[in-house]
Amino acid sequence: MSSDVEGRTATLSDVARRAGVSIATASKALNGREDVAAATRRRVEAAATELAFVPNPMARGLLAGRTGTVGLLTSDLEGRFMLPILMGAEDAFGAGQVNVFLCDARGDAIREQHHLKALLSRRVDGIIVVGRQTDPRPSLGQELPVPVVYAYAPSDDPRDLSLTPDNEAGGRMAIEHLLACGRTRIAHISGDPAYAAAQDRLAGAQAALADAGLELVGDPMFSEWSEHWGRDAAALLLDRHPEIDGIFCGSDQLARGVLDTARDLGRRVPDDLAVVGYDNWEVLSTGSRPELTSVDANLQQLGRLAAQRVFDAIDGVDTGSGVSHVPVRLVIRGSTIARR
Repeated sequence: MSSDVEGRTATLSDVARRAGVSIATASKALNGREDVAAATRRRVEAAATELAFVPNPMARGLLAGRTGTVGLLTSDLEGRFMLPILMGAEDAFGAGQVNVFLCDARGDAIREQHHLKALLSRRVDGIIVVGRQTDPRPSLGQELPVPVVYAYAPSDDPRDLSLTPDNEAGGRMAIEHLLACGRTRIAHISGDPAYAAAQDRLAGAQAALADAGLELVGDPMFSEWSEHWGRDAAALLLDRHPEIDGIFCGSDQLARGVLDTARDLGRRVPDDLAVVGYDNWEVLSTGSRPELTSVDANLQQLGRLAAQRVFDAIDGVDTGSGVSHVPVRLVIRGSTIARR
């Protein structure tokens, strides 16, 4: 059977037209993607057979929603947030099916441009940009030849697609849990107030308290994201406000410092004082005594979603634009067991 369609080789567009579907749907059907109805898949496969459609290696890659390489451009020196996002992205890409080029710009704009050019020269199919914090970052621009998804740190251009954790919901979640544990005299310790994450978590916490007819005990304590500050801030708060029975911390490092001070002052956790951290950094949260209740930003899920959006864009699907907030979750451990 000839593969010509009116004197030329059949294309994916021809298959889509014959099956009465979009090119993106034809691509998904021929690649075996699960989000295509069985009847539609059979219709597309039949059209491909009728037209003797045989993709070349490059076209096979396009059918799969990828040609085999994706760039991951990060500024996260420590890897604390980038690594779980990368793991989630690799889960979505499929082991051995996509090569990921990882580039660390080290927070330097010139180095980032160098890495961007290198990725494009390798003809990557898409790029995921991972920031070190949730503050908006400069867009890479609208003229790039491949789809770009921003993860963790959103782009400052609303025309871009960005995925970032819902920190405000996380702050609300932490306070609602403390309230459910019977705590009503709650304080807040956080890190650098210039961070959007710090302000968003505070906003969520204050909103949850206001809904309960309460407010924070004392002013929010801001400084650095460290155990040292957690210890010092807790000492100040508990000296000024000994009635405090719950502390919501903006990070697990801060919460670990709070636990140290509580122990030094003879305050039993969770009996006298309940403590909630943020990030669910397991090396800290499960290594604490007691183990630390913490808000998990679902970073691996964030990475999987970012990879899926890249796939969709390659397939020709409109992935939308603007900032999407990825749900977070609370992991309850021994630092907040409700009092009997």
